[in-house]
Amino acid sequence: MHIAVIGLGYIGLPTAAIFARAGAQVTGIDNSPRIVDALNRGEILIEENGLAEIVREMVLGGRLTASLKPVPADAFIIAVPTPITEDKKADMSYVVSATESILPCLKKGDLVVLESTSPVGTVDNLMLPILERSGLDPKTDLFIGHSPERVIPGRILDELVNNDRIAGGLTPEAASKIAELYRLFVKGNILETDSRTAELCKLAENTYRDVNIAFANELAMICESQGVNVWEAISLCNRHPRVNIHQPGPGVGGHCIAVDPWFIVEKEPGLARIIALSRKTNDAMPMRAAGEINRLLSGIANPVVTILGITYKPDVDDLRESPIIHLIKLLKARDIKIKICDPHVANRCVTCEGAALTADPVEAAAGSDLLVLGVNHSAFCDLDPVTLGEVMRHRQVYDTRSFLPLKAFAEAGFKTALLGAPEKL
Repeated sequence: MHIAVIGLGYIGLPTAAIFARAGAQVTGIDNSPRIVDALNRGEILIEENGLAEIVREMVLGGRLTASLKPVPADAFIIAVPTPITEDKKADMSYVVSATESILPCLKKGDLVVLESTSPVGTVDNLMLPILERSGLDPKTDLFIGHSPERVIPGRILDELVNNDRIAGGLTPEAASKIAELYRLFVKGNILETDSRTAELCKLAENTYRDVNIAFANELAMICESQGVNVWEAISLCNRHPRVNIHQPGPGVGGHCIAVDPWFIVEKEPGLARIIALSRKTNDAMPMRAAGEINRLLSGIANPVVTILGITYKPDVDDLRESPIIHLIKLLKARDIKIKICDPHVANRCVTCEGAALTADPVEAAAGSDLLVLGVNHSAFCDLDPVTLGEVMRHRQVYDTRSFLPLKAFAEAGFKTALLGAPEKL
């Protein structure tokens, strides 16, 4: 089987590599010459555990190649971005372009699978009219549907193979064909349904998590007001056998949880009230963190803040929708000088939002008035408060993830603050 994967990002490239490892001939399609050239050399430009080795092996073995334009294939998998616009609407321009690009390559019997997370109705209302322009009947000549990924960065290769997967078809026959396609490598269950249900399921899964995080963030604000440590409270609550409260933080990022709920709100603004409020609650957390930082910097002239971690989650290099990037913008707008330490980003960037970027926390902390733990990267487990304090102008630390050993920082002379906890820990 020849498979064309359109979009070689965080989902498309691992998917292409796994299909190739399963024995398919795979062509990855991307409009970036840099990405295409790198893949054809057997190299990758993103960070994902184990991916570089598989890509190199598949390229050297001739089972994985890359192209700037689609080629004829038996199955076309669309894995392009579906970002959110400033007015919180789904930008479907990449899906439209990708669908249009494969029209000259289609033949009877081909599969067209949308993996990109999309609003309900994308397959039948958006893609179907485009595919009709091929001269083929999309419902009888093609097998079309939606099969959303359900993976987490850092564990993509494992979860692509072992997680259950939904195969949503425009017709039952399409669902069956899509399931057959993914059985090339999926060891989990493959659950067949219609395309609209598949689209909603992906949105609902991420929305559930967003609403739960919003509840945790609201609890954090309540706990700060009531003199309670939210981290201890949540830990105790979660000892109940039917309670699983997520963790609070400085906001929600990533291309899924921070975006997908808006796709539901866009379609049903009058009904999705809890979902919309949760999104607004989480989106407001960087502003709340900025307020606490301002309080800690009160009375300090020309303040300097060191941010530890700027990705959207720990131990990845993914900056998409990162709330820490938003926090940095808020602080810079208040004339606060920013220094950044992130070992997962510093290997490919030297600056971020105009601020110097390094992998060395001591270098980043030099001359700083406040350390802010933005992301709980495992690399920050062994920070030495004494060494950091010696190079700082003022010894202060603000932990937004309940990750740092604040007692050790306090013993090293730091003033400590924790998101979701009273001022005096």
